[in-house]
Amino acid sequence: MTAFITPNYLLALPEIMLAGLACVFLLVGVFTGNRSTVPLTFASVGAMAIALGLVLAMDGARETSFGGMFVTDTFTTFMKCLVLIGAGATLVMGLGYVKREQMSRFEFPILILFATLGMLLMISANDLMALYVGIELQSLSLYIVAAFRRDAVRSTEAGLKYFVLGALSSGLLLYGSSMVYGFTGGTGFDAIAAGIKAYGPGNLPLGVLIGLVFIAAALAFKVSAVPFHMWTPDVYEGAPTPVTAFFSAAPKIAALALLLRVLLGPFGELASSWNQIILFISIASMAFAAFAAIGQRNIKRLLAYSSIGHVGYALVGLATATPEGVRGVLIYMALYMVMTVGTFGAVLAMRQKGQMVEEIADLAGLSKTNPAIAAVLGIFMFSMAGIPPFAGFFGKLYVFMAAVNSGLYGLAIAGVLSSAVGAYYYLRIVKLMYFDEPTEAFDRPVGREVMAVLVLSGIITALFFAYPAPILSGAQAAAAALFP
Repeated sequence: MTAFITPNYLLALPEIMLAGLACVFLLVGVFTGNRSTVPLTFASVGAMAIALGLVLAMDGARETSFGGMFVTDTFTTFMKCLVLIGAGATLVMGLGYVKREQMSRFEFPILILFATLGMLLMISANDLMALYVGIELQSLSLYIVAAFRRDAVRSTEAGLKYFVLGALSSGLLLYGSSMVYGFTGGTGFDAIAAGIKAYGPGNLPLGVLIGLVFIAAALAFKVSAVPFHMWTPDVYEGAPTPVTAFFSAAPKIAALALLLRVLLGPFGELASSWNQIILFISIASMAFAAFAAIGQRNIKRLLAYSSIGHVGYALVGLATATPEGVRGVLIYMALYMVMTVGTFGAVLAMRQKGQMVEEIADLAGLSKTNPAIAAVLGIFMFSMAGIPPFAGFFGKLYVFMAAVNSGLYGLAIAGVLSSAVGAYYYLRIVKLMYFDEPTEAFDRPVGREVMAVLVLSGIITALFFAYPAPILSGAQAAAAALFP
């Protein structure tokens, strides 16, 4: 008989705290109605801030709990911090939008809180079962918030498309997991790694590789990498703008963290096999996004294709399967989160006569009608294009350097060429803002929450080169945790 070992609940204290407060907030909303939406929004942000403090208080040493299904280390600390900051920022800056667009229902911040909880569980997953629970908790919440504007056809369509394709990816994940379990005899990451190693070189069953392909495909869907990107443009365009901002920041970081953990952990011995998959989806994502975004007229669809391209750049670092490459991925995602949250803050400022506008042409002459917004948005566009000295340049520099140092010259060249093509649609927005004649001015004021996010993210993006040490050192320590 196996002795019962009491789990170390302190390791999961941030998740336990978020789960408990989310349930309390739900009860408060049920009894007080929609008038509690604003207080619950700030309470949810406060809960995320407390969780952030608890995560930072962890000592960073690798520890497991709950039968080895839950793991904490410096990698989980780094990625959880990014998720909590991104989720809190998007929830705060969307407050004005929620009020104006008749979305002021108490369920909204609570669903975001549950989705964030799912992401934290994903990042700490050390077992295929825990991985699946985290993904589904996140996904079920995101299906609902994508379709939160029930009276808007586009929002309902976005939620339905995301649900159908998300269910397909869940099926792929479960099938792949069952194949891996059947051939290795375990669902825990350590047990899978031991099972693969036990077969020895050259004796690995085909079923393990098939399971790995299905799991990689499911996780590629979650990060919206080509060819599993098909849901992204429609969902980004149709979902409410704060939800789109949330989609582009927090869930993408959590899914990429999970992809890193899965491929470099239990399947680390098979790097030569999954490396081919990552090479393909990285190049395909960069190239497809660069050309597909050129003809876009809607700013949210443009940012959807942009996010696909950025995932491709991040995967360049993963393809190296080295600590340097993983460090590049983590730096890139940290800077991407700041840039994308700030960009969506600018999109939330695009209002004319009280109505949201989303056409890129509406930005014409913005430097004359609202120079502050134009300046900050210009910083984000230059940064996303990878132009120095902005943060985006350094993000690409680190992943491309890792590829070159690993001998993946073709991958680095493909990334540079895709970045050059992608610069066109970013610089087109700058040209519209500064060289075209203004159309109708955007409404003022922008909103204190949105302006605060814009200013802070703009400063970080523009001045990252002056003090990069916190992100660089944090990414270095986090990457080392995946290579014990």
